[in-house]
Amino acid sequence: MEIRPYRPGDRDAVHDICIRTADAGQDASGSYADPDILPTIFAHPYTELEPELAFVLDHDGRAVGYVLGTADTATFVRRFRTEWLPRVGDRYPAPVGEPGTPDEVMAHLLHTPERMILPELADYPAHLHIDLLPPYQRAGWGRKLIDTLVAALRRAGVSGLHLGMLTENRAARAFYDRLGFHVIDVADPGPLTYLGLRL
Repeated sequence: MEIRPYRPGDRDAVHDICIRTADAGQDASGSYADPDILPTIFAHPYTELEPELAFVLDHDGRAVGYVLGTADTATFVRRFRTEWLPRVGDRYPAPVGEPGTPDEVMAHLLHTPERMILPELADYPAHLHIDLLPPYQRAGWGRKLIDTLVAALRRAGVSGLHLGMLTENRAARAFYDRLGFHVIDVADPGPLTYLGLRL
C-alpha cells in the first residue's frame, strides 16, 4: 500500500469511500434516499477545485482511503458557490423551510457553503476531510494521510488547519487528540466539535 496524489481515475473509489464511511466511519448508504449527495458535498468539490491537496491510500491500484483539503476555506467557499454549486445544485434542490429528512439536511448543507466560514476559525484557514474504509482503519494510515496533507500545506505556507467532526464520534476525537489537534471554541457549533492544528 502507498499514499499518493489523487488522480481522476480515483473518482469512483472516492465516491464509494465517502458513502461507506459517512455514518461516523460506517456505511451511510441506507440512511439516504440518494446517498450520492454525500460525496457531492464532502469529496468531489475538493478533488475538483483543489486536486493538489487530495491524497489517497492506494491498495493494489485502488483507493481505499483519502484525505482531501483546502488551503483557504474562504476562497474554497467562494469557488464552491460560483464553480461547483452550478454544476450540481439542480440535482439536489434546496429544501423549502426547515429540512425534514436526512436528504434535505444534506441538500441544505450543499446550498449553504458559507456555513464553513466561522470567525473563530480565521487563524486556521485550511480544513480537511479524511475517510478510510473500515479494514484500513486503526492501522496507522489515517495519521500518514494527515501527515501528507500537513506537509503539503506547510509547503504552501499555510499557518493553521481545522476540521469539524461529529461530537458523538468519540473514536475520531481520540485519533485527532493523538495527532495534536485541540478544541476551537465556536459560538454555535451545533452537532460538531471544531478542532485545530497550528502548522
